[in-house]
Amino acid sequence: MANASLFQTLKSKLLPAADALDFEAAPAYRLAPKHRLAQYAATGCLNDTWYAGAENQLETILGLAREIDSRFIAQTAIYCRERGYMKDMPALLAALLAARGAPELVLVFGRVIDNGRMLRNFVQILRSGATGRKSLGTRPKKLVQQWLNGASEQALLAAAVGTTPSLADVVKMVHPKPAEAWREAFFAWLIGKPCAVQALPASVRAFEVWKKERGAELPAVPFQMLTALELPAAAWAQLALRGGWQMLRMNLNTFQRHGVFELPGMIGAVAARLRDPLEIARARVFPYQLMAACRSANADLPGMLHEALRDALEISLAKVPRIEGRVVVCPDVSGSMSSPVSGYRGSATTKMRCIDVAALVAAAMLRTNPQTRVLPFAQDVVEVGLDAGDPVMANAERLASVCGGGTNCSAPLARLNRMKARADLVVFVSDNQSWIDATRSGATATMHEWRRFKQRNPQARLVCIDITPYGTVQAQEAADVLNVGGFSDAVFDIAAAFAAGQLQSDHWVGEIEAVAL
Repeated sequence: MANASLFQTLKSKLLPAADALDFEAAPAYRLAPKHRLAQYAATGCLNDTWYAGAENQLETILGLAREIDSRFIAQTAIYCRERGYMKDMPALLAALLAARGAPELVLVFGRVIDNGRMLRNFVQILRSGATGRKSLGTRPKKLVQQWLNGASEQALLAAAVGTTPSLADVVKMVHPKPAEAWREAFFAWLIGKPCAVQALPASVRAFEVWKKERGAELPAVPFQMLTALELPAAAWAQLALRGGWQMLRMNLNTFQRHGVFELPGMIGAVAARLRDPLEIARARVFPYQLMAACRSANADLPGMLHEALRDALEISLAKVPRIEGRVVVCPDVSGSMSSPVSGYRGSATTKMRCIDVAALVAAAMLRTNPQTRVLPFAQDVVEVGLDAGDPVMANAERLASVCGGGTNCSAPLARLNRMKARADLVVFVSDNQSWIDATRSGATATMHEWRRFKQRNPQARLVCIDITPYGTVQAQEAADVLNVGGFSDAVFDIAAAFAAGQLQSDHWVGEIEAVAL
């Protein structure tokens, strides 16, 4: 009898052979250039990750950009800013368009550079020389001038907070020619030149008066301009009540340090803001940002505030769509998933790990689709007791608590095949660096197990959510396989649309190419 392992069946040979190695030197599939750029745009943090350093990521993006047309780069910049709410990556892509003199920059600029921080990011990246030039150039300079001459008083004040470069540095670089007297006075005040004080915006005049007199009522300027000065607890309380929702969420520990929650009524007032559905919707908050707030909140914060954060997380998940049919979610809980989701940034490193995001996605889908089967995996499937009726944060914490071990992406599919299980949608959340199940040649173990699964579930679809920008996957893109990057709300919608057969054959790249310029 012929060697069965050597002479495979025709059906087995039809499986695509792995054409790359992942960071564990195990077989994988390399994404096409457009798909790789899209993955980096949705997940890239430009900081060191478990496997790839920040410089490595930047070099990869610059190399990919050389292979891709300016239109797709522009569409990707808009997508990851408007759908993924990214900051550094869309600014980098806009700077790449500027460096190559692409006319698409004009179409992209206003949608990507939509606030002062993004403006400073764009100027910093372009001036660094990373994209091949160190000067702004005529067209980018005019676009920056237009932003400065068109931004509102509130936007300019917000932009004035921050350095490297500061807004004053940007003004000195591009020399805007404002038409309004108040704007001319503001720019002069910003860079420390004599100005017509009476022409300054009212908020700036009030700030200058307050600095001298320190009245009880705080001027309406960004809170960072005030917190740099010595403030009493009552002033900090004012900031907590009137500041933006995201600012409040990010500064709970700071407010506690300054005695805000010792003042009568402040605990209840802040808790009410945190769990306000309208404020949560306006803030466009990521569920993972709220999970980060839950994890970062000091243990000795008032219990009502911890409860409010958890309530806010539940509210933020209201947009997670319900998926028809039987759903299986497979969160990767291996050791590499313990790395920070936005990379290592020294003292600024987030407490949110890749495992936390994977656990959050699984817990959120379990809450929205109570019949969901969750199969966490490392070197094999890990047994974790979850309850669809429990709060999302509770289930996420149970999943995240088992992090450790090697990576075997085929393990959940192998378990489903042994059980002869039925399912309509299988969702993986992983970094795709699978090595326990490395094959010597041919397709990856994940693809072999997926083929077996499809023989029993011919209409099933596979969605692989990648939360790290490594450029390889374990399941090759096909009519029934979608590889998508990121951890924003968009991945839930895209997964639901794919499960319902509503996406084009080119899937995620097609979503980006559909962005109108």
